[in-house]
Amino acid sequence: MSSTPSPSPSMRVPTVHRLSDIYGPDAVDDQAARYAQLAATFEVTYGSRPDFVARAPGRVNIIGEHIDYCGFPVLPMAIAPDTLIAVRANGCDRIRVNNVNGAKYPPREFSVADMLEIDSTKHEWSNYLKCGYCGVFDLASQRGGNGFDALLDGRVPAGSGLSSSAAFVCATQLAVQRVDGLNFTQEELASTAARAERHVGVNAGGMDQAVSIMGQQGSALFIEFHPELRAAPARLPEAEQPLVFIIANTLVVADKHVTAPTNYNLRVVETRIGALMLARYLGIGERAACANADPLTFKVVMDEYFAAAPSVGGSSGEVHVWIERLETMLHRAEAAFGAHQQGYARDEMAAALGVSAAELSAKIHERQFP
Repeated sequence: MSSTPSPSPSMRVPTVHRLSDIYGPDAVDDQAARYAQLAATFEVTYGSRPDFVARAPGRVNIIGEHIDYCGFPVLPMAIAPDTLIAVRANGCDRIRVNNVNGAKYPPREFSVADMLEIDSTKHEWSNYLKCGYCGVFDLASQRGGNGFDALLDGRVPAGSGLSSSAAFVCATQLAVQRVDGLNFTQEELASTAARAERHVGVNAGGMDQAVSIMGQQGSALFIEFHPELRAAPARLPEAEQPLVFIIANTLVVADKHVTAPTNYNLRVVETRIGALMLARYLGIGERAACANADPLTFKVVMDEYFAAAPSVGGSSGEVHVWIERLETMLHRAEAAFGAHQQGYARDEMAAALGVSAAELSAKIHERQFP
């Protein structure tokens, strides 16, 4: 491979009328029964059939773990397990939502005003519905829209690392924009879904939402985040026998919302501070590209460093340039941080940046997330 895949032009969310456009031939019969049962349960619950079904898949990542929030590209792919939301506009200002697993996820009803209020301290399943709802109207710059009835059926195992929460938020966004007659691009929806999920206290990077919205059947997806969100299908190479990816569920539940303060969100904050410190070490921290970035990520630092630096080699091709630049940045990072293998205390990080501990906290938006 001599270059990265070419990004697809901005696209609207597709509407399909055949399950074979979504699922493989071995799954169509099972999914047809599932969709029929969803519609029947909706009718029993709300008294009429749904207007449509919104769908968003989970994902598995192939290359690029925990680097999306650093601004670097990733290579995930959408998977068949998904979240479905059967929806019908109800002509009032109420949002009523049920789940096919009602014993675990009890029914909820909200006003439009209620949907715009999210208590991130509570691990409540309907908060993800609210996230998707808020995301759409943040994008539309308006305060809420039409009421609707919804019935959710999720087959992405919760806490399994397959992005069940992103699938829920993305499916909600697709449902809400259709109910309200909106028509955003896939890129707009993917970007706002990542921001919207932060309402529940998880500082998401964007990979999960992008592949859930923009994934294509039969392809992985090469996703770039900086300087803008771009995605390009990455077809698997032809083989004598079809290539198969096996996804094993260990049944170990890792809920990002629950563990965010000590795991996920902490790692995001650490990388943001690392980017600030590396930019200062390289002497580029005051350049506009770095000084005005909010947040500053390692990808922004790398791009700005090479914007003025001489070429790092004579190799041709985008992939070779990526490899050479990453290797160079690894050496620079080792020089910057190598003497502190055990890490930094808060006061040490602030001192290295020439700011107070309070100023550092404000700069990285520490209080925004638990």
